[in-house]
Amino acid sequence: MTTTPIQNTVAVALHYDKKGAPRVVAKGRGTIAAKIVEVAQEHDVPIQENEVLAGALSNVEIGDEIPAELYKAVAQVLIFVMRLSGRLR
Repeated sequence: MTTTPIQNTVAVALHYDKKGAPRVVAKGRGTIAAKIVEVAQEHDVPIQENEVLAGALSNVEIGDEIPAELYKAVAQVLIFVMRLSGRLR
């Protein structure tokens, strides 16, 4: 998510179950993006702001795995999440 005005905000939620690549499980702009962030915060899901990556991931259909060209960027997000959760030093 970005800190731009709400109508331009993009949010994408990923799920990774260690089988295949991470999948897009939710995405949206504006008020839908705000709701995605709100739900994530309510459930203590880590959030990383990356406007460029969110924009690229917003082109992936819900339920689809992320494309190979985004693996490195998403891997960096997963490392961020793992460090926040204490599963990685």
